[in-house]
Amino acid sequence: MRDRLQSSKCARYLKALADPERLKIIQCLQTGPKSVSELADLLEEELANVSHHLGVLRHVHLVQDRKQGKFTIYSLHPDFFRPAASSQEADYLDLGCCRLELGTP
Repeated sequence: MRDRLQSSKCARYLKALADPERLKIIQCLQTGPKSVSELADLLEEELANVSHHLGVLRHVHLVQDRKQGKFTIYSLHPDFFRPAASSQEADYLDLGCCRLELGTP
């Protein structure tokens, strides 16, 4: 039963990451927290699209948000994001079932 639950969780994470725009958002957040408008500018995407993708990532807890005045600031969730320990390693997301190397932001 435990393996089945783990498989379901892993599938949810991978499904959330199965969109190129969401992977780009993850890469942008590697360098630190950003607002929706900052992400939209970096990705050259509409605010509504970026907001939608952030909602999907937030739903599975891969990103977290906090209010800063009238802005919402997003960052990679520390339960999943692992920065590189050395220059020879890559940042990665530890999903429990697998590890996704992020490469250079």
